[in-house]
Amino acid sequence: MTSVKNNFLPPGLVSNLQEVLLSRKGEEEGQSNDSNDKSPERSTCTSVENTSETEENSKPIVLVTNGDGIESPGLVYLVQALVHEGLYNVHVCAPQSDKSVSGHSVTLQETVAVTSADIKGATAYEVSGTPVDCVSLALSGALFSWSKPVLVISGINQGSSCGNHMFYSGVVAGAREALISGVPSLSISLNWKKNESKESDFKDAAAVCRPLINAAVRDIEKGSFPKSCSLHIEIPSSPSTNRGFKLTKQSMWRSSPSWLAVSANRHPSAGHFMSNQQSLGIQLAQLSRDASAAGAARRLTTQRKNVEIESVGASGKSDTNRVKKYFRLEFLDKEHEDTDEDLDFRALENGFVAVTPLLLSPNMEPDIHVAASYWISSALKGDQ
Repeated sequence: MTSVKNNFLPPGLVSNLQEVLLSRKGEEEGQSNDSNDKSPERSTCTSVENTSETEENSKPIVLVTNGDGIESPGLVYLVQALVHEGLYNVHVCAPQSDKSVSGHSVTLQETVAVTSADIKGATAYEVSGTPVDCVSLALSGALFSWSKPVLVISGINQGSSCGNHMFYSGVVAGAREALISGVPSLSISLNWKKNESKESDFKDAAAVCRPLINAAVRDIEKGSFPKSCSLHIEIPSSPSTNRGFKLTKQSMWRSSPSWLAVSANRHPSAGHFMSNQQSLGIQLAQLSRDASAAGAARRLTTQRKNVEIESVGASGKSDTNRVKKYFRLEFLDKEHEDTDEDLDFRALENGFVAVTPLLLSPNMEPDIHVAASYWISSALKGDQ
């Protein structure tokens, strides 16, 4: 009896092929031989294609997002490294533009546009929203066919996100949203130095992170990855000459905010849409969503980060006698005063790769810190 082996073909297709072959059983032997000569070739081609697809689908799914936008070199080099390694089924869902200072903001009562993106070796989409929008959408089941990834990686951010800057950071927010949704996550930032750092540093940063990424995926599947925390990884300015990994604590440091009165003529297109916002965090997020606002969402990695807003009267009221003023917010670098070597910024300054557990519940910190410390130590040993 003539039969067709499954070879990863769909059951319905196998059944149809079997029926066709059985119907040809009474044909002349020459015709049968001719058919048998061709069938294996077709079956082999189909088998190879389906085997490749099956192997790809069997790999752990890793979702990548960021805060700097889908075309940023940090994301590009990270995805290239993951794809080149060939261990993961890589998916990307990232903002289409820079949202690096958007914090944990989401887009409500507005339509979010999603467009497929061409990233070799990965399934990718760019989103007209924030990093939190990207992760929330990706994990919702509305965009991708899978239920959830093994790991969410947010980065690589162009600039440090140490200390209280984590509250402003879009890259950290992307990883935090995954944690809120019950998915293990990592966020990665490179301590970019203006006029010193170069694009190839992102490639080196991706290479530095690979041991932790591989260990994380391995131990998530084993159930030994630290629970209830996301790991934030800070890469020093010279990634290839780092002094090793160091478990750190989130500091209370941030740059000094400075509000400057400016002329409206400097940026006439900026500011008018800000009058109804109630907090600086929301203002920063809204500015980062408006590509026409001059100076919006400047990266925290630069020496000076500028956001311009407008100070006006009550919303909806028109009064020519009201005074309208314009201000620009600048975050200026200040000296780090804390000397604790275990703080994130201090370890980064000393050339270490700082790994900081970020928690949803501060009451869990001691236990989580110990668990993370043990995991990082064992993970790095196991990767060597």
